[in-house]
Amino acid sequence: MSKQTQTIEKQTQTSEKQTQTIEKPTQTSEDFFDVYKQNVEKYFENAIDSIPQNLQSLTNIQLEWYKAWKNTINSAISLQQEFAKKTGIDTDISEAAKNVIVDTNKQIIKARSVQNQIIQATTSAIQENIKKWNDSTSAFTDLNRNILQSWISTFTQPRN
Repeated sequence: MSKQTQTIEKQTQTSEKQTQTIEKPTQTSEDFFDVYKQNVEKYFENAIDSIPQNLQSLTNIQLEWYKAWKNTINSAISLQQEFAKKTGIDTDISEAAKNVIVDTNKQIIKARSVQNQIIQATTSAIQENIKKWNDSTSAFTDLNRNILQSWISTFTQPRN
């Protein structure tokens, strides 16, 4: 079975799983908020179920991009090498020029490594901020609940 066929089968299975998630029977309720909560829950179940497929798709795109980029560069080098050979161009390189190329490549690799570290640190910070926001949401909900209760008790007259 080809890799592409396996990928299509995985996507089909994931799609079927998502459809099953969407089609789960809901509890019958006349209360607006119960219906609202049930549908919000279904939405997030579906969104969370799709995360692995989305991540795999992005990883596959990135891998294909690097393969295509590498192939393009190697093809260009090969063509230039063939041209130089057929036209008799001298391709000998001085030690100084070789060192410049090697050192430049080392610096590019270091920069790529630093870029990756920045990306990792940034995504960790974003994740931590989202967690803090989530924690704060609960606190704000409690605060708003207390304010709401205070207003209700202030503006409603006790029934005798």
